[in-house]
Amino acid sequence: MRTLMKRFLSFLLAGGMLLSFSGCGTSGKQDGNLADNEKQEKLVINLFGSMEKSKPDLKNVARSAFDQTVAMAEERLGLTVEYRTYTAENYQEKTYDDVSLDRVRNHMDDLYLLNPDTIQVLGSEGKLADLSGLSCAENLRDVVKTANTVDGKLVAIPQEVVAHGLFVNKDLFDQYKLKLPNTPEEFMECCRVFKENGIETPIGANRWWLENFVLAQAYAKLYNGDDTETQIAALNNGTAKYSDYMRPGFEYLKELIDKGYIDAKTAYTYEAIEGEGPDFMAGKTPIVMAYWTAANAETAYGKPDFNLQVIGFPSELGQMPVISITGYAVSAEAEHLEEALEVLDVVLSDEALRLYSETNQVISPSKNVEVDCIDALKPLNDRVNEGVYVLGSNASMKVEQWGNTCLIVRELLGGASVDDCMAMFDELQEESLKE
Repeated sequence: MRTLMKRFLSFLLAGGMLLSFSGCGTSGKQDGNLADNEKQEKLVINLFGSMEKSKPDLKNVARSAFDQTVAMAEERLGLTVEYRTYTAENYQEKTYDDVSLDRVRNHMDDLYLLNPDTIQVLGSEGKLADLSGLSCAENLRDVVKTANTVDGKLVAIPQEVVAHGLFVNKDLFDQYKLKLPNTPEEFMECCRVFKENGIETPIGANRWWLENFVLAQAYAKLYNGDDTETQIAALNNGTAKYSDYMRPGFEYLKELIDKGYIDAKTAYTYEAIEGEGPDFMAGKTPIVMAYWTAANAETAYGKPDFNLQVIGFPSELGQMPVISITGYAVSAEAEHLEEALEVLDVVLSDEALRLYSETNQVISPSKNVEVDCIDALKPLNDRVNEGVYVLGSNASMKVEQWGNTCLIVRELLGGASVDDCMAMFDELQEESLKE
């Protein structure tokens, strides 16, 4: 299971970055002796990530926005940021996470872009610098601090907050006089009506994102109550069980499958967007799930021929966005530790985040940066701005959530019982208590 989880989390980062950073790239090395000499005179900060610097004329706003924030740091600090890039061909069977762990543990670079589980592991090992003293950290949303704090230290900060939600064809809801659902019961009723009116499979699903249904129900009260830290501490010391939180969501998902609202067989094999996307865009499937950027990308769900609305997942507290957070981190043993921290402070400043967020139309990690979003995303955006959400990844939890929940949901799709799935969570928790 751990191997599968690593591969999944590599998909989370590398796959997500591909949607944002797709296109050709170069190492950013300039031609000509004068340019090389000038670079050699400057301090070089090495950044390990999943992308290279974009070509100057590359028409890719996401990549160019990131490069502009890096250029901002280079100009202000009088240094150069070199990109060291992960490619599957170079590392063969090693996942992005495997390579990241190895490079950080051997302090091979200064800056890193890391997945949630890697942030958790390296943070607990003391391999990542504490970023809480940076100026940019003062402006972070609470959700970012919560997700990326390990043993009291803020060890990673992202350039965007990734919110997952339900993408719905509002025209089909209107056709059958259905209101957009808030609770699990209302959502189940919508599926019943669609099924009885000839829509064979109301929910288009893939093998990656069904865990959002579970997470929204499992942790709605935990993250939106007054005792979040106390509940997480109880899970970490074993006085509370993850399986008790997860069971209602798994039972709900099993009911959706048993009633034919989700096709478990196809969901088990479908890749995200590629599998269920065509039927949704053709108006045949009323409901799919995806993340914020997919609503802006024409290669995903951007510009459909119907009224698209993106809402939170059903929970007892209403529509619930599920948030996953990666982050940029600095090696605690970086060769150029202070300078790397300075680079990150510029790249993650409100000025740089505003440029990045406005260009890419994403949710900023800074509470001071608000970006206008398309109408379809406003329901999801409103909930996030209200502070209503569930964390799908949280480095302060000893049992990694996002990848493990995804893989156990896949066991459910493959025929495992809810009790079997809960036993898997219990086993993971027992392993964590031994560490």
